[in-house]
Amino acid sequence: MMWLLLIGGLAVLVVGADLLVRGASRLAGAFGIPPLVIGLTVVAYGTSTPEMAVSLGAVWKNQPDLVMGNAVGSTTFNVLFILGLCALMKPLTVAAQLVRVDVPIMIATALLLLALAADGVISRWDGLILVAGIVAYTGFVIWQSRRESAAVKQEYAQEFGAPKRGRQLGVSVVLIVAGLGLCVLGARWSVDGAVQLARSFGVSELVIGLTVVAAGTSMPEVVTSLVATYRGQRDIAIGNVVGSNIYNVLAIVGVAGLVAPDGVAVARSVLTFDLPVMIAVSVACLPIFFTGHSISRWEGAVFLGYYVAYTAYVALAAQQHDALPAFSAVMEWFVLPLTGITLAVFVARTLKASASRA
Repeated sequence: MMWLLLIGGLAVLVVGADLLVRGASRLAGAFGIPPLVIGLTVVAYGTSTPEMAVSLGAVWKNQPDLVMGNAVGSTTFNVLFILGLCALMKPLTVAAQLVRVDVPIMIATALLLLALAADGVISRWDGLILVAGIVAYTGFVIWQSRRESAAVKQEYAQEFGAPKRGRQLGVSVVLIVAGLGLCVLGARWSVDGAVQLARSFGVSELVIGLTVVAAGTSMPEVVTSLVATYRGQRDIAIGNVVGSNIYNVLAIVGVAGLVAPDGVAVARSVLTFDLPVMIAVSVACLPIFFTGHSISRWEGAVFLGYYVAYTAYVALAAQQHDALPAFSAVMEWFVLPLTGITLAVFVARTLKASASRA
């Protein structure tokens, strides 16, 4: 029954998010909102609806570990798994704006979350700061969209449809209402199933949130980014991930902090391990994106490998497995230094090549 609740809930969440994104995109287009803004806000935020629904459901059931586990785990999953998988399919070209603006914002939001959570709780004041951040970021995206090239706007219009003023408003509203309803239902089932699963396996709700729930609620981002990559619209694939990560931190954790009566408690393991990993993953995007403004297939493979390693560590730590010390030693003394050296070499070569061209 617990597996049925979890899998069924995640499936309903994915369907609901898809309906919500379609309806919201059509409605925004009907009111003449630029396609780029629709892509960076409505679609990126809409694909994160499952995370928001699950987190609010966890707040109402007083399960704070699911809130933080879902938000932090989804952010790590988005970068390592989704971008890694997309890059393996086709090398991804990264827009210069992402390197200069959006990825630094993503890193800044991750650092802000760590600072606010340092006292062990996301209070209502903390939630207000985070929600104000997502409002400011959305306003910035709208302002920035007016400066985008016609080619970028055409790409988003091709993926999400050109604005249609006054058309299909009724259909859009029905899609939005149906999508929200399915998200609420799916969130309830998912939270109940995740809690039962955690208890049956003797692991914490935090571990289930960081792994199973985080991956399940990120399925809309997976589908959106893979389809965009297949169609050659790679700005969308990367922009969806970066935009969703910013939303995960600012909106999901922020709203949860605002509605939770006593704030959202943050486990010590989140502060000492999971949040630093999330920040490290976000920071790692800069040198990888910077080397030729692209994510190559081998870099995508590295991302996927690190996600497997992260999940393995979380699982081993939860069970206090005998293999945990050896696994940690290999990652700390071999894998991480080797990756760092490789990235440093590529960055140095890129800088040298740029200097020679200048």
